Amino acid sequence: MSVKDRVIEIVAEQAVLEPSDVTMESTLEDLGIDSLGLVESIFAIEEEFDISIPFNANEPESSEFDISSVTTIIAGIEKLIENTPAA
Repeated sequence: MSVKDRVIEIVAEQAVLEPSDVTMESTLEDLGIDSLGLVESIFAIEEEFDISIPFNANEPESSEFDISSVTTIIAGIEKLIENTPAA
């Protein structure tokens, strides 16, 4: 399964939606994901991909990790995966 498909599954699960309801342009706000859902999504993504997302839940606008849409979240995860040394 691709990074994109897995992220969409995780986001859909947090939003209590079907993956088909999540588009690349969707924002977490569009999907009804609140700050707690966001934190849970981040934890699930970190666990799934064995990465650490540089994210400050209290100040998302000052984070280097762009959570503005599904597209930017996937791009950020792919970049982190590329820059993570293999175990």
